[in-house]
Amino acid sequence: MEVIRGWTHRQFPLSEPSGVGEVRRHAARLAAGMEWGELEMGRLAIVVTELGTNLYKHARKGRLLVGACPARGEIEIVSIDEGPGIADVGRSLRDGFSTGGSPGTGLGAVRRLAGDFDLYSAVPCGTLCVARLRRSGADGPPHALRAGAICLPVAGETECGDAWAAAFDADGVTVLVADGLGHGPGAAAASQAAVDLFSEAPALALTAQVEQLHRRLQTTRGAALCCARFDTGGDAVRFTGAGNISGRIVSGLHDRSFVTAHGTAGLQIRNPVVASVERPPHAVMLLHSDGIASRWDTRPMLPLLGSDPTLLAALLLRDHSRLRDDATIVVIQQRD
Repeated sequence: MEVIRGWTHRQFPLSEPSGVGEVRRHAARLAAGMEWGELEMGRLAIVVTELGTNLYKHARKGRLLVGACPARGEIEIVSIDEGPGIADVGRSLRDGFSTGGSPGTGLGAVRRLAGDFDLYSAVPCGTLCVARLRRSGADGPPHALRAGAICLPVAGETECGDAWAAAFDADGVTVLVADGLGHGPGAAAASQAAVDLFSEAPALALTAQVEQLHRRLQTTRGAALCCARFDTGGDAVRFTGAGNISGRIVSGLHDRSFVTAHGTAGLQIRNPVVASVERPPHAVMLLHSDGIASRWDTRPMLPLLGSDPTLLAALLLRDHSRLRDDATIVVIQQRD
């Protein structure tokens, strides 16, 4: 079993050239903490520079999100903007293509240097891109399922009151999303306590997991949380929890929401009951905290259902963030 403690992203608005250097320095500190070599550090610097330069030169409201997964020796760069979009994505990825008088090697270089790369663009709505780089010798996840996520503190806070974790086994994945009450250090302490306990015993049954979390969080301010189970061979997702964590099962022909019961783990919850929601073939599961609006149209995301799941998370963040709270989106997708 592989247990991943979910990473938190740091956000950098990119409206001028000096912002790229700030992102590059932050990414370098993350890489140094994972003992990356000089070659990997150089590749990371190029990826940040190319993506950041594209944003301040060509995009509206461009930003880079940077997160690290030490367990996988991995750093993730997510680029988000709100327009004007790229009319011909395939052409933009070929060296020599440029819309601004540059050599036109930016996106092509990013795709070559990154271990994982994906991009989606719609005119005039904007462009989403994810580039994931790994320490030399580190492999990508071997599972039949992929998890993509964005976890971002509310503006003005350095600690995120949300947290998430995922436990992969031979049959599927169990996911926890926790949202500590309020935001800032107190909320972060509650949600991290939930992740700590989940990581110690990820194979517990869902009801036992929530009961244990409720007892543990009584020494904190409490948290909304959801535990969900996604099996590779199943036709349903099972879930339980307490509070305002929302879920959605989406495919090209299917859209079904689910929510946890009222209550706050650590303060007061009902006896946890496991419910299930249908999951057709090729459907993805999305879980998110209330930093994302609870109602959103699935149609704009349909072209991304087969893309890197982090792009789906980025789309939800860009178009449906409530801006006044921490925001977490976790997307689980089964590989074809």
